[in-house]
Amino acid sequence: MAIFVLAGCAQEPDRPAPIGTDAPVIVPQGPGSPARTATPGERIGQGVTKPEAADVRFAEGMIPHHRQALEMTGLVAERTTTPGIRRFAEQIAVAQRPEITLMSSWLSALGRPVPADHAHGPAGSGMATLEEMNALRAARGTAFDRMFLELMIRHHEGALKMAGEQLADGRDQAMRMLARDVYSGQSIEIARMRRALDSLPK
Repeated sequence: MAIFVLAGCAQEPDRPAPIGTDAPVIVPQGPGSPARTATPGERIGQGVTKPEAADVRFAEGMIPHHRQALEMTGLVAERTTTPGIRRFAEQIAVAQRPEITLMSSWLSALGRPVPADHAHGPAGSGMATLEEMNALRAARGTAFDRMFLELMIRHHEGALKMAGEQLADGRDQAMRMLARDVYSGQSIEIARMRRALDSLPK
């Protein structure tokens, strides 16, 4: 009877084993991403999901989208002395530069070309037009602060839309994790930028 009970409790070989709490289990991630530690109770062992068209579309669209954000933040130092605006620019640049690198490496690993420097983001993604970018370059002081915040809030809202589409339709783990980071981080930044915009002199 003891043998029967033990056999009945044995783990079926084809099922992924749940992670216990005794020793950490390292789970590899997508190209360019550091490995992570599995959480207690998490099941691992499933086959790697192949990227879908939505995953590729997300990376190819988000790279030029991020590049424009970096172009906008690059204008800040010479056009405003407002500490809050400078901090926003620094935080955005610190977050988005490595994300561009990650997405570019991921596309290259698939044999896909990285979007050219002059590539445009997808329609409806909140990107600034050429006329808006030229107006931002020409602005100074409070006028620059207001325009920067207005354009960047819209830009971030477009990124949330793109990240939401990726989370709905994408399957690649690395791109889904990136989309979650974009959605979480930029949602927080939108709220902060709206408060900063409301506090500017009328």
